[in-house]
Amino acid sequence: MKRWIPLLLALWPLLASALDKAPVDTPPQWEPQIAAFEAADRTQPPPQDAVLFIGSSSIEHWKSLSADFPGVAVINRGFGGSELPDSTYYADRIVAPYHPRAIVLYAGDNDIQDGHTPQQVRDAFAAFVRKVRAVDPGVPVAFVSIKPSIARRALLPQIRQANALVHSYAATQKGVTYLDVFTPMLGKDGQPQPGWFIGDGLHMNHSGYALWIGIIRPWIDALPAR
Repeated sequence: MKRWIPLLLALWPLLASALDKAPVDTPPQWEPQIAAFEAADRTQPPPQDAVLFIGSSSIEHWKSLSADFPGVAVINRGFGGSELPDSTYYADRIVAPYHPRAIVLYAGDNDIQDGHTPQQVRDAFAAFVRKVRAVDPGVPVAFVSIKPSIARRALLPQIRQANALVHSYAATQKGVTYLDVFTPMLGKDGQPQPGWFIGDGLHMNHSGYALWIGIIRPWIDALPAR
C-alpha cells in the first residue's frame, strides 16, 4: 500500500480539479423563481405562523389562495414544472425561513410524467418530510394527492400507485396527512373529467380549486393551535 501513496499524492491535484468541474446534482433552472421569492420576502416579509403551500404549477397558479382561505395566513411558494426533489432541494430557502404553522404540498405530477416510478415519488415525499422536520420538528405536512388530469390520462395507473404508496407512508407518520383529491375528481366511469380543468386539460379552473378548498380547509381548521 505504501508504494501507492506517492502516486496518489501526485494525482490528487488532478482529481480535485476534476471534482470541482463535475456536474452538481442541483436544479439551476429554478434559481430565478427562488431568487424572486427571496427578493419578495425582503420587500414584504411573509406572515408569521402561516400555512405554506408549496409544489408545482397547481400551487403556482393558485392566485386566489389568500382569498380562498379567509382567516388563514398563507404563503404561496409554488414553482411550475417542479418535481418533488426540487421542493426538498430549495427547502432551506423557501420553507425553513418561514417556520410555517403547517405545510401543504402538491407535487409528483411532473415526476411521473418525467418517468419517475411511484416508489420514487413516495421516497421523494418522505425525503421532503425529513428535510423540513430537521428545521421544525413535528410540523404538520399534508400531501395533496396527484390529480387525475385529462392531459395525463395515460399515466393514471402510475398515479394511482404513487398516491397509494404516499397514503401508506403518511399513515405511518405522526402529523403527516394524505389529502385525497384524486378520487372526487374522477367521474362515475373512473376517468378524469374535463369540468375541473382549463383548456390544456392539465391545469385547474375555478371549479377544480373549489373542490380542493373543500378538502384542504377542514385539515387546516383541525390543526393544533401554536
